Amino acid sequence: MDHSGHGMTTDLPPFTLGRGLEWSTDPFFLVACLAGLALYGWGVARLVRRGDKWPVGRTIAYTVGVLMVMLSMCTKLNDYGMVMFSVHMVQHMVISMLAPILILLGAPITLALRALPTAGRDRTGPRELLLMLLHSRYMRIITHPAFTIPLFIASLYGLYFSPLFDFLMESKAGHIAMMVHFLAVGLVFFWPIMGIDPGPHRPGHLMRMLELFAGMPFHAFFGIALMMASTPMVTTYEHPPASLGIDALADQTSAGGIAWAFSEVPSVLVLLALLFQWYGSEQRQAKRMDRAADRDGDKELEAYNAYLASLNARGN
Repeated sequence: MDHSGHGMTTDLPPFTLGRGLEWSTDPFFLVACLAGLALYGWGVARLVRRGDKWPVGRTIAYTVGVLMVMLSMCTKLNDYGMVMFSVHMVQHMVISMLAPILILLGAPITLALRALPTAGRDRTGPRELLLMLLHSRYMRIITHPAFTIPLFIASLYGLYFSPLFDFLMESKAGHIAMMVHFLAVGLVFFWPIMGIDPGPHRPGHLMRMLELFAGMPFHAFFGIALMMASTPMVTTYEHPPASLGIDALADQTSAGGIAWAFSEVPSVLVLLALLFQWYGSEQRQAKRMDRAADRDGDKELEAYNAYLASLNARGN
């Protein structure tokens, strides 16, 4: 028996963490994740070969972020997520909230700009195309808070509380597109707030915190709405397979609790990253001011020495 044309049997045993983490490959995400890790590794190796340094912490953050996506989509979590709302919500939260933060802390765009060779005068290569994209009007629009915050909110309410979610879950391509969308939304939402990479919008640290807190409450409200509902709200999960031994409404309540709890975790992570970045920015500014003061002090000392020398010459 297939579920929603996805080619996956619904005769799954009751969910446990051990069963959920068993390998079950999704070719699209497996290839995409391996390619992402390989390209990042190539960039780091290229920098090291020419004697440049790349922070180990960034490499670890990026690798863990990509492995989180792979874990969500290339294990039986993905199979159970097709028939259990609670497991699907874990996938959604990891792919849209945790993985993007770690990937952004890995600064993949900065790495690409440093590792890719320049094409030369009047020529366009991958590095030049990336710079054109970063400075494009399109990028300014999709990273602006007036776009990212409504998109972040609509990806929850507009998707789950409309027939669109059920339509996407009817096919493998639709499901993959939805998961790619979740990842993309997470990346464009968190990038202007705490991303290390250069971007069109980089407001002050206080404004970034306001952007973060503008979106997160809606995430919590979405979870509460699922928990408070007295009937199943998503058709796909109305009739879970009997082999799972679960109640649809209880599973939906669990999904709501997961969505509500997850809204706190990324907030803390992003807030910590922002505070570290703010502190680092203040330290760099203080050093610049100290260097400027030292230069001014040297000039004053030189002028004073010259004055003393002129007095001495006059006395002689």
